[in-house]
Amino acid sequence: MITLGTASAAPGEIDVGRLEVGESRDGATVGLPVAVINGASPGKTLYMQAASDGDELNGVGVIQRVVPQLDPAELSGTILVVGIVNYHAFQVAQHRNPIDDTKMNRAYPGDERGTSSERIAAATFEVARRADLILDLHQGSTSRMINEVRVRCGRHHRMHAKCLRLAKTFGCGYVLDQKGPDGQLARAGPDAGIPTIDPELGGCVGWDEESIQKGVRGVYNVLHEYGFLDGDAELESQTRARGFDQYGSPAGGLVRFKQELGNEVSAGDVLFEVTDVFGQLKARVTADHAGIFWRSRRLPQVATGEYVCSVGINTDTY
Repeated sequence: MITLGTASAAPGEIDVGRLEVGESRDGATVGLPVAVINGASPGKTLYMQAASDGDELNGVGVIQRVVPQLDPAELSGTILVVGIVNYHAFQVAQHRNPIDDTKMNRAYPGDERGTSSERIAAATFEVARRADLILDLHQGSTSRMINEVRVRCGRHHRMHAKCLRLAKTFGCGYVLDQKGPDGQLARAGPDAGIPTIDPELGGCVGWDEESIQKGVRGVYNVLHEYGFLDGDAELESQTRARGFDQYGSPAGGLVRFKQELGNEVSAGDVLFEVTDVFGQLKARVTADHAGIFWRSRRLPQVATGEYVCSVGINTDTY
């Protein structure tokens, strides 16, 4: 039997349950939704989680579609799933855990005696450490962003090549290969010797079916490539960026974009203009370096210095 929280599955079985991570303000038990898919044959273990940021729901959509399709009788190895990590933020559709005002993906590897977020991170990381591979499913919050996979361990890390391979296998088309902030699962996993990636499945309000389907395809690519399921993964070359140029607005007003997500831009290309409410031009912003138009704000109104967009730079393919 393989157990995760209250879920327990023998070989060839699937079970769902809850992983207790504390109590709510009224003293009720807080339990994260979990699943165990225990393959009929032995093999590797995959850990998947979603919604460590409470408004990033595309990963939940991926899990909602993948889990019912999996037949444990056809599976080699085990899949451990935490469907919603940031329980409190998910309940109120916020990015950060409202109990401690913390971004969950800065709390790993966690602390079982710490804040709400640190306790949840500790509980889920204990599960993740049982795995051979980790998928931490995200999206670009409510901004507009291309579908990408992030490798966050840093290019000099001993696990970098294995994380890069996992990112290519998942195969969104774009990879950000840049060391991430402390506290990310995609940093803590490799530090524990486990290849880990952070798929950022687009960006939207609610969820986006195209990005979810890319995530479903990515999970199945991993299952095929690493021997969980028979068959071949659909491997393709990935466009990799090693960093970002981020652009704020030089003036207050309304943004008018001159690029679409995924466009290749050259230094000097116009990225966006800012006008007043009567359409009079106030500012025009151009790219500092060549790259890929990667991410942009969703709402047009901006104040001076407010974030507008990002360009992925130092790009290549692999």
